Amino acid sequence: MNTKSIADREERKAAKRKARKEAPAKKKRAADVARGSMKKKVQQMVKGQRKR
Repeated sequence: MNTKSIADREERKAAKRKARKEAPAKKKRAADVARGSMKKKVQQMVKGQRKR
């Protein structure tokens, strides 16, 4: 939702809250999908390399 045109903070918050309430409910995550499945994986450091 684009609220850049609304200058007043309280009015912007109210508009966002209203949009969130009217939006369709999100589906629950499937049981076989891990919570952090979309996270960028950190590679294991090579032994002998120094962390800076």
